[in-house]
Amino acid sequence: MDKRLVSLALGMFALGTDSYVIAGVLPEMARSFDVDVGTAGQLTSVYAITFALLAPTIAAVAAGMPRKTLLLSALAVFVLANLATAVAPNFANAMLTRVAAGVGGAMFSPTATSAGAAIVPPERRGHALAIVVAGLSAATALGSPLGAVIGGLGDWRWTMVFVSALACVAALGVWAFLSDIPLPPAVSLARRLAPLADSCVVLMLATTLLAMAGIFTVYTYFAVAFDRVIHGDTLLLGGLLVLWGAAGTMANLMAGRLIDAWGSRRMVVGALAVLVADFALLPWSGNHLWSSAIAILAWGAAGWGILVPQQHRMVSFNPSIAPVLLGLNSSGVFLGVTSAGVLGAIGLHAVGAQNLGYVAIVPLLLGLVASEAASRQVRVAERAECSGRAMA
Repeated sequence: MDKRLVSLALGMFALGTDSYVIAGVLPEMARSFDVDVGTAGQLTSVYAITFALLAPTIAAVAAGMPRKTLLLSALAVFVLANLATAVAPNFANAMLTRVAAGVGGAMFSPTATSAGAAIVPPERRGHALAIVVAGLSAATALGSPLGAVIGGLGDWRWTMVFVSALACVAALGVWAFLSDIPLPPAVSLARRLAPLADSCVVLMLATTLLAMAGIFTVYTYFAVAFDRVIHGDTLLLGGLLVLWGAAGTMANLMAGRLIDAWGSRRMVVGALAVLVADFALLPWSGNHLWSSAIAILAWGAAGWGILVPQQHRMVSFNPSIAPVLLGLNSSGVFLGVTSAGVLGAIGLHAVGAQNLGYVAIVPLLLGLVASEAASRQVRVAERAECSGRAMA
């Protein structure tokens, strides 16, 4: 295994753990800061929205900065921000440190993916990207549950120290193994945002955003949504989070073959339909451990199973600007996570933790509508192109 790619993947693993781990220690953080769980959930939202809004901006502004310097600077900001969260005396300070962590993540993620592709021969770029991005998905199966267990056995503040330690190891790897990373072609912010003028692209991005909003409305408040079966058991909470992440990882690994067999549109529609049914049954399935496990498996597989076909649709729509479209799609993911924190907080007060699935169904159904509208526009455009060729 290429040590350079492993170092980048470990950095992504730290970022992913930081994104999802708060769901496992949210009740403890709420008690520590003397706020309700819904308010504490905004710690996830503020990290995600900072990441989503700044990732394309920093990628454009820092295009001429040496890649190794940018990667190490990003990890330094990320480590210091998480350590600051660990010692935050109150909720307001914790919110500010989460913004700083989002800045570090926004600096690191697009730089790591582009660096991974740049340091290997062209024929190995797909493999390199898969390894780097695998760090992010592996965080849901391993990093987040580990962080939740650490927080449960000790204190949530040690969870933030754990995340910082992961990023420190990644920084050591970047410092030791990466050098002479070619600078990517400069792409202005205006060019990065230009695809938003295309209504089809907007509908595809809306599908991603709405799907993630539905998926993470429940995940952000995982510990309270399944409190009927968890009963404060830290190891059981960690086990259920592992189940969710493992199902998602398996779905990602199988996604390529399923796209070839069924097509990306059918996969997205099928996954959204499974999620709607799963969340509709959550008030019942959340009553028992065995049924909760089944629901979490289906939720993890279908939820993470949307990402690859969505990326495939974006790339297939306009391969010439694929990196720009994928960057926008990543921003859509984190904007969806941001929306989920707010939706979930509203849902907690309106319908209660056990009924959050009903709230999650709303953005999922809207995402299904957006997905089908995008597919219809693509078909219309393809027919128009074929007619134009025939007339010519």
